[in-house]
Amino acid sequence: MNSLFKIILIISLFFFDAESTQTCSNNTADRALLSKAFASVSGFNISWYFTNCSNLAISEIKLPSRNLTGTISWKFLANMTQLQVINLSDNALSGSVSPAIWFLPSLVEIDLSNNRLGGVLGLPKPGMAKFDSSLRRIDVSFNRFKDFGHVSNFKNLTYLDLSHNSFRGVLLPFWFTNLTNLEYLDISGSNFSGDVKAISHLQFLKYLDVSDNGFTGNFPADFPPLGTVKFLNVSSNNFSGELDSKFVQRYGLSAFNHAGHLITRNSTAAATARPELHIKPHPAAPPPHKPPQKNRVKNPILVKKDNKPKKALILAILLPSTFFLILVSFLTYCLYKKRKTSRRTKWAISKPIQIPFRFEKSGPFSFETESGSSWVADLKEPASAPVVMFEKPLLKLTFKDLIAATSHFGKEYLLAEGKSGPLYRAVLPGDLHVAIKVLENARSLSHDEAVAIFEDFSKLKHPNLLPISGYCIAGNEKLVLYEFMANGDLHRWMHELPTGAPNVEDWSTDTWEIRTGSHYTSPEELEWRTRHRVAVGIARGLAYLHNARSKPVVHGNLVASNILLTDDLEPRIVGIALGDKTRLGGSPEDDVYNFGVVLVELLTGKLGSVETVDWVRRLVKDGRGVDSLDPRLRRGGGDSVDKMTECLGLGYLCTAEAPGKRPTMQQVLGLLKDLHPSPLAS
Repeated sequence: MNSLFKIILIISLFFFDAESTQTCSNNTADRALLSKAFASVSGFNISWYFTNCSNLAISEIKLPSRNLTGTISWKFLANMTQLQVINLSDNALSGSVSPAIWFLPSLVEIDLSNNRLGGVLGLPKPGMAKFDSSLRRIDVSFNRFKDFGHVSNFKNLTYLDLSHNSFRGVLLPFWFTNLTNLEYLDISGSNFSGDVKAISHLQFLKYLDVSDNGFTGNFPADFPPLGTVKFLNVSSNNFSGELDSKFVQRYGLSAFNHAGHLITRNSTAAATARPELHIKPHPAAPPPHKPPQKNRVKNPILVKKDNKPKKALILAILLPSTFFLILVSFLTYCLYKKRKTSRRTKWAISKPIQIPFRFEKSGPFSFETESGSSWVADLKEPASAPVVMFEKPLLKLTFKDLIAATSHFGKEYLLAEGKSGPLYRAVLPGDLHVAIKVLENARSLSHDEAVAIFEDFSKLKHPNLLPISGYCIAGNEKLVLYEFMANGDLHRWMHELPTGAPNVEDWSTDTWEIRTGSHYTSPEELEWRTRHRVAVGIARGLAYLHNARSKPVVHGNLVASNILLTDDLEPRIVGIALGDKTRLGGSPEDDVYNFGVVLVELLTGKLGSVETVDWVRRLVKDGRGVDSLDPRLRRGGGDSVDKMTECLGLGYLCTAEAPGKRPTMQQVLGLLKDLHPSPLAS
């Protein structure tokens, strides 16, 4: 009997050990995959998920609001086959999303909202159409996605939020018709165009927001059945058609604010309930189905159906209640939009709701930034510091207007924090979209010195310079205003959007948006030409600063974040340092060196650090410069790689240790243009 007991005990221990080994094996596999996936993400701690061998393969990654920054290697997450939920919302993650992640067999929910992800929303490729996804919820709102890939069968999807991205000019993809079980759809504020017919067959929608786009077409004919839709917002589009008063009563007047050219009519039900009122069509509105015109009509208004005296009493009773309902609806909508706007991607700008700003005390006024530092405007009355606008000198603005336009320089308006001070976005009275830079390195300048420098810099005019639009001197703080550039800066394009992501599997669909034709032989060729064009523009701007006057103007702080990009990716230099070269210790040769660093950054795809420059210089010196090129550039091979290597040699010359050995910016510009004597470099 004792022998039998021992045998059973040994067998039990054997199976327990085998099961424990399998558990640890799963643990080890997921640990390795998770570590590789987040290897380039700052703020991630693997111990959040694995503390000992008792942990099973994970099914959920929930890391919202963890201050994560960097780029995820999604292909490793795609191998974690037990994943059901991914929530990485409210962080600062950049790069692209690999198509592979959408094929996870168990994934039911993915929330990537409020990050800095961009490029192509890499949904699955053709050839996988038979794959049935288990996904029920997708939220990628408040990112920087620009286009769509292909899609598999998302028949289980009930929730989709694509709002506040940058699908500029993109039409709704045809595969929206496949989302047959969708109940929640938000595509607001994403610059879509065309009609909305792709969603017209979605029978089960309960929430639909298409506001703040460029949609055209007919309302409600192009829309899905609205009988089950509880929330609807079509405002700020260019629809035409008929607006039944029952829709206004159901969804509120704000849901149709600036919706286009809608002829309003009174429904039978509404007429029965309120025989004295109907919604009057705007006299300028076109008939139904007529193509929309450029000018938008005003909101429909309520008027008397006739002037019979016997109805005056009823009208006097109904009008105040109707006005009250409209006012409540409008205020509710404003509150809703304000809450959504607070999460808006930093570089996506729209006119904020202007709320009168109240000061409960006199100055000084302190403003805190995201990094925890602060700056102080030491003045008692903010209206006493005028804003001087060079292009619009008659526009009367003060520091108080800047505070109001940025909600007390709130963090939601903060675009970036550089070495020279924070940068904010704002929409000023007169619909002026501006960026406001606080010049922390100019506090020691007197009022007159600062004014003289601002006035002088405002006269610098060149296509590759972004001139100062205006300035404000608030105590010791000096603020300059620039035209707002929605594409952001070169650093963002290189390292935050997918152009700079190191783990993009299908790079051919992920390139900078530039409309220069299709005569290039490969995406690599187009990418190289684009970066070369950016380099030429920067060199032009610096050459102008160094040679336009009898005494060179030194930029003094040329880095990728001080190079903004227009809609067609033309570079415009900002951030010229205040003061003369004696005060700052700067020289044209320093600008040449900094340009060489930016050039190395463009060609390698790596941050322009001292380590990167030293590494590239060693390779160029050893005749192996090609090894440092961005893999996505040299993939095309051929003559282009030779020109890139030659361009690296120019970066080598610009970053020479001895300033006297560096070429001038005029020489640099000439050498760059010789690489491509084409319209892109003309």
